[in-house]
Amino acid sequence: MEIYTLLREFADSWMLLFLFSFFVLVVVWAFRPGSTKTYEDTASIPFRHVDAPAPVEGEAKPAASKEART
Repeated sequence: MEIYTLLREFADSWMLLFLFSFFVLVVVWAFRPGSTKTYEDTASIPFRHVDAPAPVEGEAKPAASKEART
């Protein structure tokens, strides 16, 4: 049997089954019940400093004032 034919049969059967199973596991892991808080926290990152005004252009600020507030 040629190597190409062997690899093609493997890819058509077992690798397809493996990749489909991996996809299903990733989807189940992403939508598990405990992950909601983590994803909501990550999604709110751009809105954490909405109350602070944008710095004036050309004004230098010390690095300590640029740290994220939690």
